[in-house]
Amino acid sequence: MNETASLRARAEIDLAALRANVRVLRERAAGAQLMAVLKSDAYGHGAVPCARAAREAGAAWLGTATPQEAFALRAAGLDGRIMCWLWTPGGPWREAIEADVDVSVSGMWALREVVAAAAAAGRPARIQLKADTGLGRNGCQPVDWPELVAEARAAERTGRVRVTGLWSHFACADEPGHPSIAAQLGVFRDMVAYAEKEGVEPEVRHMANSPATLTLPESHFDLVRTGIAMYGVSPSPELGEPADFGLRPVMTLAASLALVKDVPAGHGISYGHHYTTPAGTTLGLVPVGYADGVPRHASGRGPVLVDGKVRTVAGRVAMDQFVVDLGGDRPEPGADAVLFGPGDRGEPSVEDWAVAAGTIGYEIVTRIGARVPRVYVDEAAGAAEGAAR
Repeated sequence: MNETASLRARAEIDLAALRANVRVLRERAAGAQLMAVLKSDAYGHGAVPCARAAREAGAAWLGTATPQEAFALRAAGLDGRIMCWLWTPGGPWREAIEADVDVSVSGMWALREVVAAAAAAGRPARIQLKADTGLGRNGCQPVDWPELVAEARAAERTGRVRVTGLWSHFACADEPGHPSIAAQLGVFRDMVAYAEKEGVEPEVRHMANSPATLTLPESHFDLVRTGIAMYGVSPSPELGEPADFGLRPVMTLAASLALVKDVPAGHGISYGHHYTTPAGTTLGLVPVGYADGVPRHASGRGPVLVDGKVRTVAGRVAMDQFVVDLGGDRPEPGADAVLFGPGDRGEPSVEDWAVAAGTIGYEIVTRIGARVPRVYVDEAAGAAEGAAR
């Protein structure tokens, strides 16, 4: 048995698929640069290997939510443009400036802190002003935009900052035809026009997330920010399956059966006995559970490919394990139980698990925990490909 097969569980990360997805998304947004979004450890796929693969495929920018995520990329030797956008008062502004990270500014408190940090660092900060065009989370409200723009321009004139970008984020780009899409685009264009009238000269203007990259070319501007689509997961079933856009799922989650045993009819399975065997059968023990990120909400519904057939979680998902009813089949202990993947072997998809758990594909891949080893496929091929350029 090889080392991969002997693992309790593994998340296989296909870096060739990731590179191919980046190229497809770049073609979708021809004329715009692409930012590879790597927040939350690249949606559970592993930030550093995925960042390298995305760079090899032509991603001009890397994006993270937190400054610590950006610093980890720098520490791993990732150069080029990196942006991070989730800041709280007292954050590590100076460290970001010294690491050549572009930082997002949504309000006056953040601008004042970054200006002070730039003075302490003795070098200008690269900042991107975020507009709240209707999402209602981070970003500057239109009514406060003139003040933020004026203060940013004043800081530019002192040499403390350089405004490198103007940006916003959609609320409903994954719902085709939603009226907020056109409304937000209009507000963004107005806010950009105002800032540029006041002398801001951004390198990039950007608003498109994954669904907008796939379906709203009018939102591409200078840069698109692709997160979940880069990992081969559809941003929304309404938009289509990954294959409809030429995308391939990057993560395959599998475990090795820990036990196969016979049980009689009427045997209760797992906590609460929410499943009872209808007849004598065989059970397979899958050694992953909600501590590994398998959603407990998929108890009794989550699909798993075992021995060539798709089975269903029998009873509750526990912390470290769950059971499948094998219906009398007898695969050997150590056989693969594939929870999701690209479908090459008939295995379920991320979306199948999202439906089973009543959630979205984003959550399914992002929640896979650190005790599930990531096994990178085609990593060396990527390095050779990058060296050949």
